[in-house]
Amino acid sequence: MPLSKEAIKSSYPLPVYNYRVTVLDDGEPSVIAFSEVSGLTVEDQPVVYRHGFSFAMGINIIPGMRQPIRLTLKKGLIRNGSYLQEWLDRSHSSPAASSSKRDIVIDLCDESGLPAIRWNVKQALPVKLEAPTLAANSNDVAIASLELIAADLTVDFQPT
Repeated sequence: MPLSKEAIKSSYPLPVYNYRVTVLDDGEPSVIAFSEVSGLTVEDQPVVYRHGFSFAMGINIIPGMRQPIRLTLKKGLIRNGSYLQEWLDRSHSSPAASSSKRDIVIDLCDESGLPAIRWNVKQALPVKLEAPTLAANSNDVAIASLELIAADLTVDFQPT
């Protein structure tokens, strides 16, 4: 029996090319076109210990301290695109200021452009902005890479 369109839509994986990145700058959302997003990883440092003095009890492993989120955003360079450089400069000149850290929302969208899965990155701080490799024998697009470190990452599988 063939599956209905709704059954196929709800059970097939989403393609990774349809996403939107929104940087919340003092509450004002700025949708920025990034060509690649990586590092959406939550990792806990494991703690291994033995309970008591007996080796018969074996070892116990529990989650330890959560590691900071390291996010990489890649973007094609444009003539008037100084937003990322200004953010990096502002965070370097006053790292303790609340305007240095920004929340980022990454939406993986369905075929109609509506968010299907949302990653919320909290208090992201830029730590590295890498310019593209320039080569006279290439006609590739100039892609800049921004590395961020963030305090927390949550995933919402039913964004509104």
